Amino acid sequence: MFSAILIEKTETGQTVELKQLDDSALPEGDVTIDVDYSTINYKDGLAITGAGPVVRRWPMVPGIDLVGTVSESSYGEFKPGDTVLLNGWGVGEVHWGGLATKARLNGDWLIKLPAGFTPQQAMAIGTAGYTASLSVDALVKAGVTPDQGKILVTGTPGGVGSVATALLAKAGYTVVASYGDESEQEYLTKLGASEFLHRDELSGPGKPLQKELWAGVVDSVGSHTLVNAIAQTQYRGFVTACGLAQGADFPGTVMPFILRGVSLLGIDSVMCPKGPRMAAWERLDRDLDRSLIGLIGTETNLAGAIQAGHDIIAGKIRGRVLVNVKG
Repeated sequence: MFSAILIEKTETGQTVELKQLDDSALPEGDVTIDVDYSTINYKDGLAITGAGPVVRRWPMVPGIDLVGTVSESSYGEFKPGDTVLLNGWGVGEVHWGGLATKARLNGDWLIKLPAGFTPQQAMAIGTAGYTASLSVDALVKAGVTPDQGKILVTGTPGGVGSVATALLAKAGYTVVASYGDESEQEYLTKLGASEFLHRDELSGPGKPLQKELWAGVVDSVGSHTLVNAIAQTQYRGFVTACGLAQGADFPGTVMPFILRGVSLLGIDSVMCPKGPRMAAWERLDRDLDRSLIGLIGTETNLAGAIQAGHDIIAGKIRGRVLVNVKG
């Protein structure tokens, strides 16, 4: 038997409960894992609350992240006793995920836990931090350098924004962090933000072209926020887009692209190939100050994960929520 948060479809919506399940209920896969930690991401919140059509197969165990120890494996790269890490790959959407004490997965989706991280640290970072690292990698590869100007990070103090701020500051960039409450500025300063912009200045309709402010942008919000950030990006600057906390719409024009040569870089963390995944984790291992992980992550247990899913959708979560599934 194992413990799991199970989402089940009903005639009027869905139910979400912490249940005891038999091992025979585990889905197909070539690697079985005793899970130690998972996380609560925005996508997990959508699944738990039913606020978005995330779950596409029923019933479903949510949790797009996990770290744990291999107990059984017919996949050549992993053997019992290995500590492995998972981010994305449709887990928690079409395949049972990490908010459980056991998981059975496809070995192609897994990587070994980088030696520089403990399981707790890896999940405090999670998909949000890994996505932030992919975004920073994209700006660096595009040729954005610290001397070219300021980098705007939206969605702070959420998980992606928090880790992106820390990574960019470590790499020498001047980070301008958006915020919703002045009390968040102390936290963001500790992560490395130099300046601040209230999120309300970006969240409404704006002009197609605005004052050029940013050499680059890391956006996890979408909608008007992304459009305004693009409209404020310097000539031949770069904007990464990896989220939709405000919305999936794009209420903008082509003007910044054809008059200023701004480039919009899409960041996909779910199906990202293993090479860029490993590079993103290598950046995290190299550049993320371990002392900041305690600021970014807070911990709960499986029972508390359900409420945390509601809280992240309500905008009540700062940084990352680490789920100790055995706690």
